Amino acid sequence: MTLRIDISGLPSERVRFAASPLAELTAMLHVLFEPGHHPQFADWAADVWAGLRPELAERLREAEFLWRSSQADFLIPARPRPTLAEELDDVDRIDDERYVTAALVTTCGSNRVHFAGASPLTDSTARERALDVAQARGALQEAFAERLLADPAAVRTRVRHTLEECAGAFFDGAWAGVAVQLATDLRLKNELLRRQGVGAALASVSGAVTLAPDGDCIIVDKVQDKATAARGAGVTFIPSVFGRPHLVAVHAPRWHPVVQYPVAEPGPAEPVSLETVTLRLEALAHPIRLRLLRTLARGPHTTAELAHFWELSPPEVSRHLAVLRRAGLLTARRHGRYVRYTLKLSDLAALGTDLLSAVLR
Repeated sequence: MTLRIDISGLPSERVRFAASPLAELTAMLHVLFEPGHHPQFADWAADVWAGLRPELAERLREAEFLWRSSQADFLIPARPRPTLAEELDDVDRIDDERYVTAALVTTCGSNRVHFAGASPLTDSTARERALDVAQARGALQEAFAERLLADPAAVRTRVRHTLEECAGAFFDGAWAGVAVQLATDLRLKNELLRRQGVGAALASVSGAVTLAPDGDCIIVDKVQDKATAARGAGVTFIPSVFGRPHLVAVHAPRWHPVVQYPVAEPGPAEPVSLETVTLRLEALAHPIRLRLLRTLARGPHTTAELAHFWELSPPEVSRHLAVLRRAGLLTARRHGRYVRYTLKLSDLAALGTDLLSAVLR
């Protein structure tokens, strides 16, 4: 399962590495709403929440699905600018249809809301489809989607104002702290790109990003098989400190390909008992359960959503989810008539270390 970015005929200078204030702010917002994905920033997130004005905290929550499980494409710029204000100006230049469609992304990766060419702003069927999907994701997202479709301009203004307020509340201080790390990483990547070419630069990004043997395609390990093309605009790689461990890719039609990759080092993990390690290894020894985990790693999902995504029957998915829950790799939470399953990402990430520690003990 990969994302393939066609770069055939693309000059090497069109493969660019650059830092983006807006993309890093988006990564910070994701940390605030999913601190379990980023245990190394748990204390930072708690401090930020404690210091936020109630009004700003409420506005962040009302638009949380723009950055919680997925990052809306317009928040990961293809042409990074030096300042957050400049990048927000670029977002303002996006037409309503592109903005709204990107904002209606409801899950991570490439499992997106599909409108079959129709705009939810003008087509009633596409609009109802968008609202049905939003309803299944929760009342908060349903309410946001309704406001977005009813008055895109008002929502866009409110979202921009919210992001601008984040600058003074926590972003400016955090950005100053990570800017040196990002600049150091960029110097390395751009030097490799200049001296050794695209392949060497990509190899330093992540083991999940490679250059095809013929040099005409960048291959990114993602949850679904998808393809896009860089064409004349090129492809942009954006380093992130707060984004670890995620590798975020923009590849939807009409958007330039962008990959946001992590540069921070992971924190140490605590080992668990040998019995728990054994149970988890047994739970992972099935290809279907591994597929389910790849989807759940992008955010909470219901049994029905997982069954539809992987073309399985709901009872079959339920059986596999039960095994993963017994192994302590999932949590389940009811929201009205929906039960959503969430991956305990930190426990899964620690499995290799847990196994080694158990063997050495």
